[in-house]
Amino acid sequence: MVGLAVANDAETFERMRGPLADRGIRAEHVSVRGDVTPLADPPVDPSRFDAGFVYPGRLMEGGVVDAFLGVPWVNGRDAVLRSRNKAGALATLADAGVPVPETVYVSNPADEDAVREAFERVGSPVVVKPNSTTRGVGVTKVHDADSLSGVADYLDLVHDYRATGDKSYLIQEYVPDAADYRVMVLDGEVVGAVRREASDGWKHNVHRGATAEGVALPDELRALAVDAADALGVDFLGVDVLVSGDQAVVNETNARPTIDDDAKYEDGFYDRLAALVERTAEEN
Repeated sequence: MVGLAVANDAETFERMRGPLADRGIRAEHVSVRGDVTPLADPPVDPSRFDAGFVYPGRLMEGGVVDAFLGVPWVNGRDAVLRSRNKAGALATLADAGVPVPETVYVSNPADEDAVREAFERVGSPVVVKPNSTTRGVGVTKVHDADSLSGVADYLDLVHDYRATGDKSYLIQEYVPDAADYRVMVLDGEVVGAVRREASDGWKHNVHRGATAEGVALPDELRALAVDAADALGVDFLGVDVLVSGDQAVVNETNARPTIDDDAKYEDGFYDRLAALVERTAEEN
């Protein structure tokens, strides 16, 4: 039986454990988060594991777990970093011909006049977001250049609080009246998609109260998500697609996606996931 160390959140672990066990993979949750860990006395037996599932989001903790286990990962450190760096991911996608919103990268401390010029270039309103935070933290919509200065000051506080070491943010095109889809791509194929909706605003983040309903995507949106995963070279990727009228763009990606309930995936999802785990384990 293949031993899989799962470093993702409890929700994902609980959903995947049974289906993977049915396919010959023993999944165990392995983490040093919120704990006191003697480094010379690892809390896990590395001989029990052949692969890891999704490198921990707290990268320093990930380095400790990785050192304990010494296994290959489904979505390792490099994959997580490629996706988390929003600007880097969007630049990679644009270079590969994948449509993305018009975006300007701002690295603080940036000249205020240059930031204003960037605002004018993108056009009001704009979406301002920290480059490397998650779950919608610090994301806001700005209608005028004067307000942008205040938002940039606020982002300094967000960056310091989150201690990301990244003082950059994005000024991004606002896509009006957009349908928001999270598309799951596994090993080069779409395995499920949801449409996310928020009743009280334009930010459709499930962690902030939006709902997510499973949908069948048209072929062109499926191809767009697959192209995004291929461009980033990530085997298991959540791809956020915004659709407004004839415009469809990849807004963000997530290499640490939560596994949802079965109803939101297509037939064969866990077969494909098990195959990816087994192939990863063979690299050990």
